[in-house]
Amino acid sequence: MSELLAPAWAATGAGALVDDHALLTAMLDVEVALAEAQAELGVLPEEAAKAIRAVTVADLDPDAIAAGVRETANPVVAFVAGLTAAVDPAAAEYVHRGSTSQDILDTALMLLCASTFERVEGDLLATAASLADQVRTHRDTPMAGRTLTQHAVPVTFGLKAATWLHGVLDAVERVRRARAALPVSIGGAAGTLAAYEQYGPGALALPDRVAEKLGLAPQALPWHGIRTPIADVASALLGTTGALGKIAADVLVLSRTEIGEVTEERAPGRGASSAMPQKHNPVFATLVATAARQLPPLAVVLFQSMTAEDERSSGGWHAEWQPLRDALRGTAGAAANAVRMAETLQVHPEVMAANLRLTRGAIVSERVNAFLAPKLGKAAAKRLLAEAAAEAERTGADLAGVLGADVPPGLLDPASYTGLAGPLADRALARFEREEF
Repeated sequence: MSELLAPAWAATGAGALVDDHALLTAMLDVEVALAEAQAELGVLPEEAAKAIRAVTVADLDPDAIAAGVRETANPVVAFVAGLTAAVDPAAAEYVHRGSTSQDILDTALMLLCASTFERVEGDLLATAASLADQVRTHRDTPMAGRTLTQHAVPVTFGLKAATWLHGVLDAVERVRRARAALPVSIGGAAGTLAAYEQYGPGALALPDRVAEKLGLAPQALPWHGIRTPIADVASALLGTTGALGKIAADVLVLSRTEIGEVTEERAPGRGASSAMPQKHNPVFATLVATAARQLPPLAVVLFQSMTAEDERSSGGWHAEWQPLRDALRGTAGAAANAVRMAETLQVHPEVMAANLRLTRGAIVSERVNAFLAPKLGKAAAKRLLAEAAAEAERTGADLAGVLGADVPPGLLDPASYTGLAGPLADRALARFEREEF
């Protein structure tokens, strides 16, 4: 698949997690697990299960399977035909026994979700480790806090990095929960397991045996028409890219030329412009932001597919496949690029200090107001500060000079008014340092 117009995941390995080869491999794994579970229950010859296991993706014709999608509206029918042709003739009648297309495809998609979640979790933890280093290094580095694009009150870069870290750790927990809950899908034609009733008591045990072989969760009930598992995957993917997108959004703002408080590491060719030699564009943040913007509409499709009619839907189920694939590789790409964004991020405390002085002391007006209010009254103090800030801006003077002896000079030092930023940052760091992370 071409990656030329896929910046969110190009060259990250995300495409291979969910491409056609990965899907065919997963479908084959499901058929093998089904046959082996049936053999264990004594309803299928063990030799037949071995013959099915002996087939590899190389024995199948991807083009023929793709062509079959248009004829049958899903890839499983042609896949089963190819698998049946590839096995030992004595085992052919046992291929796909009792199963239906949706069993195989839904379970295979759960396997793709599992491998993607595992990759994403590793990248999230690597990102978290880099962010934790930033929290430790810049726990008390003051910078301008910004609300509605304007300087508000001082914060610390350590606290900003801690909020990023907290969001990433939330994403780790979401991904872990989602991975653990991925269920097998074995229901037969209409979710009754009727084709397996000749197994006797073993019929109900079959899905659990398949789940165990594949490393998936058991199903409570067949979920052909209950698309909650897909919606849960979508929620985890959306939460993950949202958390990473928040970091990217902040990095993109802070790396603006007129702000310059952080930059991505310079490397030959990275961030280059085709027309402007002076440019050093923030590449990894841009890639993460791209994925974060693309995920919401994909998730909407997956959530909309929950309103499925009948025991198996026409169109709703089918509408999930490509958006799910795009969401998985977009999230995997975002996580991989977030690792690079976090580990190459360069912080510039001297620029942060200079930017804190841009408002000539007005950034600590909240603190000064709290000092003056008991003396002058709340309304009078606020009026005095507004007039003083306006004069300072008009004349270029510092707010301390305008206020004169009314306010102790140290009260206007931004670095001494960061509140509980340090202890708050410590909380996020302590969370990361727990054994489970």
